[in-house]
Amino acid sequence: MRKVELVARESLYEGFFRAERVTLRHELFQGGMGPELCREVMYKRAAAGVLPYDPRTDRLLLIEQFRIGAWAAGHEGWLLEIIAGYVEPGEDVEAMVHREAMEEAGIELDRLEPVTRLFLSPASCNEEFDLFLAQADLQHAGGIHGLVSEGENIRVVVLSFDEAMQAALSGKIANAPALLALQALQLRRLGGVSR
Repeated sequence: MRKVELVARESLYEGFFRAERVTLRHELFQGGMGPELCREVMYKRAAAGVLPYDPRTDRLLLIEQFRIGAWAAGHEGWLLEIIAGYVEPGEDVEAMVHREAMEEAGIELDRLEPVTRLFLSPASCNEEFDLFLAQADLQHAGGIHGLVSEGENIRVVVLSFDEAMQAALSGKIANAPALLALQALQLRRLGGVSR
């Protein structure tokens, strides 16, 4: 394992997220230790998300909601996403995915299938994200959902697989978890990946 030497750490913010300024040195590929680096790190709870798919109708469910980060980057702010949320302390990640599916879309999931665990923004954040696919009956899916107590206003969007892939190719779907979930589903539909 490569060496990392922590020199100093300073708390910058404690709120919904936590931020620190960290000074460290790390081992170089060519040997020896590099210079001291000072970086800000955002700490978040573990998160997970799921793409529900109805194989009987070849349709899938996405949600649409306002995201301040997209808005702050100069975009409209409303994004098409997969169902996702943060894991509560002591909560099983699969239980959280089932809970979020009910809160954000009003649906129950069948056959939850893990895809991968990934980092969403490893240059500045510790957040790990578990990605899942799930089968679900989407026949009656729709409407507005979310927890008012959390300021959520979430619209359910059910698309055919082809419509979703076109939305991804056109840039209408512009967030990493949704794009990765669609690619994972596409591979499974083609028979190229099995767990």
